Amino acid sequence: MPRRRKEDYSRDIGVDPRFSSRLIQKLVNVVMWCGKKNTARNIVYGAMDELVKKSKGDEKKALELFKKAYDQILPVVEVRARRVGGSVYQVPVEVRSKRAQSLALRWLIDGAASRGDKTMSLRLAHELMDASEGRGSAVKKRSDVQRMAEANRAFSHYAF
Repeated sequence: MPRRRKEDYSRDIGVDPRFSSRLIQKLVNVVMWCGKKNTARNIVYGAMDELVKKSKGDEKKALELFKKAYDQILPVVEVRARRVGGSVYQVPVEVRSKRAQSLALRWLIDGAASRGDKTMSLRLAHELMDASEGRGSAVKKRSDVQRMAEANRAFSHYAF
């Protein structure tokens, strides 16, 4: 095992064909199960079509609504377990940008999956609409993580 940490390498996933957005392409990849990318694209594009209907037929406004929802979910700090002298402390640390993106997209998918709408694209669309307004289970998850970090601020001197 190398002693030094390797350079942070990440494969370029490209942009999605419809919106030319890396973030939507990443969302498609997170939604995808068992390599079924076309099914995942249908789910995400169906949700984006619902956002387009909500924004009166304007795709740019729908993309802005999606980005606003994403920004509402993006975490800033989280807690990590740190063992000091036989005790395990929950230490608040800042979240790296890649981890913040993956957490936000994961929380968005989990929040959408737990909803009761008919199809996954409708669930995702409604979760995105709620998140853009500061509601929904993904925003609640973010606020819970932030609150836990705030509660354990006293252990921040154990940060690594």
